[in-house]
Amino acid sequence: MKELTVDAAVENIETVTAFVMAELETLDCPVKAETQIAIAIDELFGNIARYAYSPDIGKATVRFEVDDDPTAVIITFIDHGVPFNPLEHVDPDTHASAEERQIGGLGIFLVRKTMDMVEYAYRDGRNILMIKKNLE
Repeated sequence: MKELTVDAAVENIETVTAFVMAELETLDCPVKAETQIAIAIDELFGNIARYAYSPDIGKATVRFEVDDDPTAVIITFIDHGVPFNPLEHVDPDTHASAEERQIGGLGIFLVRKTMDMVEYAYRDGRNILMIKKNLE
């Protein structure tokens, strides 16, 4: 398991993505899975950066783990910000026109559709959001 703790700021999305991509390179991660994971990081860490501590900036930890049989990666986002479970939101109506859709919710919808597991917990004053992507 590897961890990175940074300020929960939008400008650190790139740092978090680079951290995870470097770990994925050691696993010969398929390009499609790599792209899906990069999109998930952008969405999830971006939400932490924008909303968890607003208007202040706090810390966020990103944990990277490898699970075997089948090979999968587990990425956990941890912050001490405002409790927020993105999984409680109703999926957007993807069949509605752009004008009819409500703003927000599409990013987490994409994360849920592309990851093999997404779980949220609020424990000990921390938001803990875990995603899992099978690589085989």
